[in-house]
Amino acid sequence: MPNNKLKQKVEGLTNVLKQIVKEVQRNADIAQGTLTALQLHVGKKEWNKIVEELKDKEKRTQDVEQPMEKGN
Repeated sequence: MPNNKLKQKVEGLTNVLKQIVKEVQRNADIAQGTLTALQLHVGKKEWNKIVEELKDKEKRTQDVEQPMEKGN
């Protein structure tokens, strides 16, 4: 009996994980579609400007966080 309960719990967890994976994949597809739509909407030149701004922001964020990490 206890073995059967364990098997049911494992199967239940497996089903939950499969559903979570499907939802994550769906969200990734939606995000990719949204980015593609934005890219087409703003055009290549403006898109490249946005990407560069995001890279600069990420670099500034890393520069601020690194000294804090060294102090710890």
